Amino acid sequence: MSKKVKLRASLKDGVTTVKALMTHPMETGSRKDKESGELVPAHYIQEVAVTLNGEQVINAYWGTGISKNPYLSFKIKGGAEGDTVALTWKDNLGETGTGETKVKQK
Repeated sequence: MSKKVKLRASLKDGVTTVKALMTHPMETGSRKDKESGELVPAHYIQEVAVTLNGEQVINAYWGTGISKNPYLSFKIKGGAEGDTVALTWKDNLGETGTGETKVKQK
């Protein structure tokens, strides 16, 4: 099941700023369900990959310490208006999320 990623990229003074919001529960596996008392199974993003025009610029490995619906922001030196930024994540259950946007001049 693929989930959507909200992604924006803007260019100012030769620097591309990328902002991403990923929808994900990010369960650690140590929280108990209030009703049943059972542990909620671990469900978290393990890998985030970002490309600029198909060239990898970030590959991050995450664990259970990241909050629900993670937000990621970073800057890339360079880029141009109209370039394509794509983000893909994969979690410990094999689910993925993707998003893609074009760089806009700020």
